[in-house]
Amino acid sequence: MNAQPDTTGGSPADCLFCKINQGTIPAEKVFENDGLFAIRDINPQAPTHLLIIPKKHITTLLDLQTADEELIGSIYTTANQIAKAEGVDRSGFRVVANCGSDGGQSVYHIHFHLLGGRPLHWPPG
Repeated sequence: MNAQPDTTGGSPADCLFCKINQGTIPAEKVFENDGLFAIRDINPQAPTHLLIIPKKHITTLLDLQTADEELIGSIYTTANQIAKAEGVDRSGFRVVANCGSDGGQSVYHIHFHLLGGRPLHWPPG
């Protein structure tokens, strides 16, 4: 069960990322395999800012199940691949997932931000 009411496209039929995955909304995928795809963020917060998105619709991190463990692990190995391809593996990068409105989640389909290409300060915000 979701921790909050879904008012921002949390159903697969209304989901921005599901529509991108299905090709009904155009986006340049910079990575794709059977379980994931990655696109550039349309509002980048760093020189390198990509979104790594599971193809499976999962509304928030709170909706993850034990069966999703392999999928979530693959996000981090994919992030490593993308960081190398983008040239931020040596200088460093950050992988961030937001959960819920106070956590900064704006699209209710889990996704992971890969940020790099500049010093990233702590705390993040």
